[in-house]
Amino acid sequence: MNFGQILTAMVTPFDQNGEIDFPATKNLINYLIANGTDGLVVAGTTGESPTLSTEEKVELFKFVVDTVAGRVPVIAGTGSNNTRASVNLTKLAEDTGVDGIMLVVPYYNKPSQEGLYQHFKTIAEATTLPIVLYNIPGRSVINMAVETVVRLAQIPNIVAIKDASGNLDAMAETISQTPEEFSVYTGEDSLTLPALSIGATGVISVASHIIGNEMQAMITKFKNGNTQEAAQDHRRYLPIFNGLFAAPNPSPVKAALNLKGIPVGGVRLPIIPLNDNEINALQEVLRVVKVKEEVIS
Repeated sequence: MNFGQILTAMVTPFDQNGEIDFPATKNLINYLIANGTDGLVVAGTTGESPTLSTEEKVELFKFVVDTVAGRVPVIAGTGSNNTRASVNLTKLAEDTGVDGIMLVVPYYNKPSQEGLYQHFKTIAEATTLPIVLYNIPGRSVINMAVETVVRLAQIPNIVAIKDASGNLDAMAETISQTPEEFSVYTGEDSLTLPALSIGATGVISVASHIIGNEMQAMITKFKNGNTQEAAQDHRRYLPIFNGLFAAPNPSPVKAALNLKGIPVGGVRLPIIPLNDNEINALQEVLRVVKVKEEVIS
């Protein structure tokens, strides 16, 4: 199943009291849809899911679905390291009208590959929604093996994976061994073009908050055979891809959005805001790539 080629892992806007800012969320959604986003992933890592309560997540899912009003797919982050809790949140998300769910590899408790398979299978059997798996060993400590992904891809409603392992060989093997309709997305902006070159569907992106239209143009050039121009674009945007992860996510992208005139507020502890030096470095990156220069200069 193809949700689009650029899905944005959306930040969660907060007000001055650290509560979800729904007017700012509406503004952000409309901005993203107008600027190259094919779909939205809500309450993922970039959305600060570890610090959102279940009630906040459900309220956010419903609000995003209502605001999007069918314009793009909405994918809810309902995965955790507690299978039963993930099932419960998935059922609540299903009731809000989301188009799919994303399930992260369980973190901290380090299950075996068979444990991973049973975890995802159990959640899949509890919902009719299409499921995007999420492999991110840098945060979950364990890596989901290609063989496990291939097994899971046989389950009808497991339709895609976001792979943030950085392992292009594993991604290529996954693409080769899963059904043609199974979508593989890179979870790393800096691997967008390399991943497309081995047959990936697209990217689940942080940088699309800032350069969504530019990334769409880059992908279009690549797909139209203008590979040299696409590669030039990729090299040009690399400082942004890397700069948005110069500090723990999502502090840099929230700062960039605020600098760009899209207010999203701050972050919740234990994530902290960028310091002055980090903001200056981010501004310089945005200037060099000429992102809304009139706003940030």
